[in-house]
Amino acid sequence: MTKTLKPETAEQVLDAIKWAAGEGMPLAVRGQGSKDGFGRAVDIPHCLDLTGLSGIKAYEPSELYMTALAATPVAEIEAALRQNNQQMSFEPPNMGILYGGANGESEGSIGGAIGCNLAGPRRIQAGAARDHFLGFNAVSGRGEVFKSGGTVVKNVTGFDLSKLLAGSFGTLAVMTDVTFKVMPAAEKTRTVLILGADDAGAMVAMAASLGSANEVSAAAHLPEAAAALSGVSYVADAGQAVTAVRVEGPGPSVEHRCRALTALLKEFGEIEELHSENSALLWREIRDVRLFDAIDNQIWRLSVPPAAGANVVASLRSDIGGRVFYDWGGGLIWLSMGTLSDAGHETVRAAVADTGGHATLIRADADVRQRVPVFEPQATVLKDLSARVKQGFDPNGVLNPGRMVEGE
Repeated sequence: MTKTLKPETAEQVLDAIKWAAGEGMPLAVRGQGSKDGFGRAVDIPHCLDLTGLSGIKAYEPSELYMTALAATPVAEIEAALRQNNQQMSFEPPNMGILYGGANGESEGSIGGAIGCNLAGPRRIQAGAARDHFLGFNAVSGRGEVFKSGGTVVKNVTGFDLSKLLAGSFGTLAVMTDVTFKVMPAAEKTRTVLILGADDAGAMVAMAASLGSANEVSAAAHLPEAAAALSGVSYVADAGQAVTAVRVEGPGPSVEHRCRALTALLKEFGEIEELHSENSALLWREIRDVRLFDAIDNQIWRLSVPPAAGANVVASLRSDIGGRVFYDWGGGLIWLSMGTLSDAGHETVRAAVADTGGHATLIRADADVRQRVPVFEPQATVLKDLSARVKQGFDPNGVLNPGRMVEGE
């Protein structure tokens, strides 16, 4: 018989995990449910529903930090930050549409964003979620309460467990609250567009932008098929590939840097410019992976050296086809392709292997995600180390067993 446990306090989370550990009952740890399709598909009958742990506990705009219960919706946090003209600089993506939400109604929880170590286009400038994660309170799979960090980086002593839990997908511990940095939002945002560059030329253009003194906060390349799906008319109606370079900051500075970038990039193609509203929409589309047209397609996320991106994509197009767009200056490739029984995982991983990159299967049917390694298979030494870490935090395999690695 399935059982859903819905604690409303940290103490009730502790009781639930103690019960599960004592009974040998694995738990599927769930927040807002926006990322249920992310990771290996597992059949766990009992659910630890954390939606009762929601709300902002402390917010100090002048001190640039916030503490929130783990299942607090990202939308609620962003609304509070907007009132003080602040933001989460790592731009956590809204994965609701990617996993089937018709309107992306569930933007997910802050605990889920940190637990999956998610970040949007500003990753190349500001870092990932783990770089903004200051501290937490949690319960391990042993049924033990522990905490790490504080409200400022200098409060961190001993092992920096925040970095360990970020990206652990709830397999080591259940965070009950999290503390993270917030930063002032930019006064103005503009995006310089290059029209018509091919993939290889776009990689060179983005590298030139990021290597300049213009403090670029995001750089992406949309081949023609991806650009055509944008809600920004300048992009969708271009009828050709679009390369986008974002700058943010005080108005006069942004204007100066846009002029400098225009002069720098004009050799790569015709130049256009997006102002604040259209810039915001375009980068949300890129952040939330909205530039693919088939909801049932399988989607991969490839991390490669930016200089290698165009060659990797050329190889994949030749072998398995599909559509792509690039983020993070070319270092992040989103690949959408038709349904294959094995998601083409051997071909995809062979294409990135020589670059030192890695590939993650972001979306596929559950039966595919049970058979295929969703995350990049680890070398034996790293695999053994990960297993020992899991054993230390969750020796009975109570928390999300099998979500990242089969059998763990």
